[in-house]
Amino acid sequence: MVALVSRTGRHLQRYIKGRRQVVGCIPYRYRITNQGSLEDGEALEVLLISSQKGKSMLFPKGGWETDESKTEAALRETVEEAGVTGIVESELGKWSFKSKRNDTYCEAFMFPLLVKEELELWPEKNVRERKWVSVAEAREVCQHWWMKEALDRFVRRLTFLQQEEDLGLGPCSLSLEPKFNL
Repeated sequence: MVALVSRTGRHLQRYIKGRRQVVGCIPYRYRITNQGSLEDGEALEVLLISSQKGKSMLFPKGGWETDESKTEAALRETVEEAGVTGIVESELGKWSFKSKRNDTYCEAFMFPLLVKEELELWPEKNVRERKWVSVAEAREVCQHWWMKEALDRFVRRLTFLQQEEDLGLGPCSLSLEPKFNL
């Protein structure tokens, strides 16, 4: 069950050394063609949302509060702002930036989120639009430099994992036993 009201206020907001702690997700999915295979280059889609004033596009993000873990906060913000749920994957990194809106310094942590469900109703449906786009389009239109860096890091991770898979180097492929006889 998803709450249809966003958390508001800053009384639970987490600050470390005066920097507001922010978390966000890069919601993603793979587009399947009619042939049932991934389309080369355009198979990966990411979900962008409009800013509250509707003038720019970005990934869902918001404050990490004292009563939740980073991943819980990232998922909550994604549900509130983008209306999607799924699997929060391992952290992509930390970025520091100065917020234009509040003139404060922030530290942001970003996570990939493999989307499993798009909600018809979500807390910020009436103030935000959501749009599935290619990685190339996301790089063009995303308003924050640090989100673009997180996207690039995510794509590099996926590329590396794909290369490992292509070489047969999955997590269970490493063995302590030799593959040859002496």
